[in-house]
Amino acid sequence: MLFRDSATAVAAECLSGALFFRLTEQFVHVHGHRPGTSEVRSWERSIPVLASALTDAGLGQVEMLLEYGLPLNSKRADAVLAGVHPRTGQPSYVVVELKQWSSAEPDDDDPSLCRLDGYKRAVLNPADQVRGYCDYLVSFNGAVAEHPERISGAAYLHNATEFGVGGLFATEQDERGRLFIGQRRGEFIDFLRSKLGPASGARAADELLQGKVGPSKQLMALAAQEVREREQFVLLDEQQVAYRKVLNAVRRAKQADHKEVVIVTGGPGTGKSVIALSLLGELYRQGVTALHATGSSSFTTTMRKVAGARKREVQDLFKYFNSFMTAERNSLDVLLCDEAHRMRETSANRYTSAANRTGKPQVDELIDAARVPVFLLDEHQVVRPGEMGTVAEIEAAAAKKGLDCHVVALDSQFRCGGSDAYLRWVVRMLGLETGGPVVWEPDDKMRLLVANSPREMEFLLEERQSQGYSARMSAGYCWKWTKKVAAGQELPADVVIGDWERPWNVYGDRAVGGAPPAALWATDPAGFGQVGCVYTAQGFEYDWSGVVIGPDLVWRDDHWVTDRTASKDPVFKKSTPDADVNRLIRNTYKVLLTRGMIGTIVYSTDPETREKLRELAGADSSLTPA
Repeated sequence: MLFRDSATAVAAECLSGALFFRLTEQFVHVHGHRPGTSEVRSWERSIPVLASALTDAGLGQVEMLLEYGLPLNSKRADAVLAGVHPRTGQPSYVVVELKQWSSAEPDDDDPSLCRLDGYKRAVLNPADQVRGYCDYLVSFNGAVAEHPERISGAAYLHNATEFGVGGLFATEQDERGRLFIGQRRGEFIDFLRSKLGPASGARAADELLQGKVGPSKQLMALAAQEVREREQFVLLDEQQVAYRKVLNAVRRAKQADHKEVVIVTGGPGTGKSVIALSLLGELYRQGVTALHATGSSSFTTTMRKVAGARKREVQDLFKYFNSFMTAERNSLDVLLCDEAHRMRETSANRYTSAANRTGKPQVDELIDAARVPVFLLDEHQVVRPGEMGTVAEIEAAAAKKGLDCHVVALDSQFRCGGSDAYLRWVVRMLGLETGGPVVWEPDDKMRLLVANSPREMEFLLEERQSQGYSARMSAGYCWKWTKKVAAGQELPADVVIGDWERPWNVYGDRAVGGAPPAALWATDPAGFGQVGCVYTAQGFEYDWSGVVIGPDLVWRDDHWVTDRTASKDPVFKKSTPDADVNRLIRNTYKVLLTRGMIGTIVYSTDPETREKLRELAGADSSLTPA
């Protein structure tokens, strides 16, 4: 939340112009960069309109929570109005989405989507957008979780007329998703009066802000329900657009007997796998032939274990990318390619029969397998040589086949406590974005600590575990990994740092000495005692993440230096160019540093690098020297 006060006070601040300076200042503090010109302009044009409507309605004492951040999510509602219900006397909340639109038309395929001049792609109908925010708050804020009737939602298109946006009213409307336009301002004021009384809303606002935040619905724990029951995950904004894009593509493919490609891009935690599971569940229930595939053994194995716990056939929905080498053309209606950045150049490996070594690109196999192939990817999570999953490559493959290709970009993320600022800090710290490293400014979403030793890091993680949080340790691939362990033997302590030593996670699909198989390291509580590598951790999340930065990435003078000789990763061959090794090692640490949902504890084996990390992590992240 960027600002909070009564409607009367907000109106006065708007009149003086002070409000927009305060919003900008707070935005910089929370997000680590200045707001865009268009965002500031929207504040200047929309917030005074809402404050005016409240004061004209006699609701000057209602509290306005501006740019209210959804819990464990980087999405922001334009405003949440907190007050007292005029009939019940109980706390009452109205989530408001403000739009400057003067004209918009419903999408030809789906009234829940709409099109605007100047926008190349369809966007979610504002009524559906604000309904998603309301549903999400009910799922994650204790103040309304037990009293869902206390929350309402309204989208106010204050520049719009019936002529300009009349078609948008075709979408479903209910108490959490109402649509109002400036031409009928009186209806909006009547709606506000029906939900909010003239009494002070300060106490109701306090209650909402102090509401217990529920933990994010972790992907694996709910996969089974998501395949069988529809409403486990609430999809917001671009997630809903992506979800509907695929369902609409499926419908068109059936009606017109053609095929098309959909690409969903987004960084870690933007909900790509949530979308995939939501789609799989919906398509499965509709009787549409659909499969989920990844290039990750850990991810696929965990999906099968959790989602197929009670139904064997559910396990069969989860495949690998190389499962489609001999698939009949368009044998599926939909193929959901999750973690598509892990696609390989070809599916062939040393076990592939000569007859199947066709040299056909893996992306072509996946496109050919279904009428609607869907690729969900993050180009910055490519960590191995030979991984080929990029938007450009998929678009080029689709173009060669004469297929339409739709791209949906996700910008909101749920991992790292929903902290956009932390993700930006990570990518700039690692030099994956321009601008250079910056000092971390703590926010209320993500904790960052720098440990003085691996022992201290492990102790802090154990403390978090004893408090009921999940926690894991991971490290760069800088120590040999013993792959074969004799039956009855304990895992060898391969990761040795001074007098501290721990084993890598199990290699393979069988438990060893009480340690879970590799695919379950991130989700089985017994996985804590081992150090995970990037191939085991990728695609998963836990509350607290401990990361050891090894000698393959060190800070020298004023820049990072990658040392390929310090890496023990067998995927790096002599023929792998230095530039690729440099990029992949940095991507590896980006993956490891973005697994935590509540906090990250980082340690470097190199003293100079530790000092730089302490400097970049800020004063609040330092621990007492061990």
